[in-house]
Amino acid sequence: MLSDSIVFAFSLTFLAGISTGIGAILSLLYKKFNPKFLGIMLGVSAGVMLYVSFVEILLKAKTSLSINFGEKAGYTYSVLGFFVGIFIIMLIEKLIPHQHESDEIIDDKESSDKKLLRLGLFSALALSIHNFPEGLATFLTALEDPTYGISIAVAIAIHNIPEGIAVAIPIYYATKSRKKAFWYSFLSGLTEPIGALIGYFFLLRFIDQSIFGIIFAGVAGMMVYISINELIPTAKEYAGKKLSTLGIVFGMLIMAISLILFL
Repeated sequence: MLSDSIVFAFSLTFLAGISTGIGAILSLLYKKFNPKFLGIMLGVSAGVMLYVSFVEILLKAKTSLSINFGEKAGYTYSVLGFFVGIFIIMLIEKLIPHQHESDEIIDDKESSDKKLLRLGLFSALALSIHNFPEGLATFLTALEDPTYGISIAVAIAIHNIPEGIAVAIPIYYATKSRKKAFWYSFLSGLTEPIGALIGYFFLLRFIDQSIFGIIFAGVAGMMVYISINELIPTAKEYAGKKLSTLGIVFGMLIMAISLILFL
């Protein structure tokens, strides 16, 4: 039978993870299609992902790797992991078919929908990978120190809300299905409690700070690449340079405030 401390730690991790669904719900309240709204929200998503990648995730990677390898080597390995993450997501991108401009264009709207769907799926993939080790880290922290575990879970829940928006918005506008947008967003956060369960039952004895560090660095690279290659260009396409840039800055501000208040 599971102890109260394990149930408590898992419950915190679960609640933090499913908060991506809150972001999905908030983003789907706006019913009428507005290209500028879509562009601004994609900019917000890019700002969230860029800020959390450089300020939080990459820093976590460096800290974890430095514990085992020292300051300089830890920094070096985190940089290597960062660029490996970029190359991995580039490889995945190659495997997903594009609608090339040289192809016979079916319909501008259909091509745009395919682009948005890919964007949402890429965001869901990157965030799912990110949330897996994050869920394990939250679970272990809550086991060791329940009070600190609550703080970590709240911080993760807060920044999972805009991450949920990053997945839901492009998928909704591509498919016109609120159900699909919600579930893709919700499931990307569900990897947090899954990470906690798999980590606890199977991986705990093998995982150390070094593995955490490499995973976090790789995820940071993936999220930065998706932001630069997918989110920002699409945001500019829909909202123009000025509004999309404001969205990016606002997204960074949201994430910065959430980290200041809850970490």
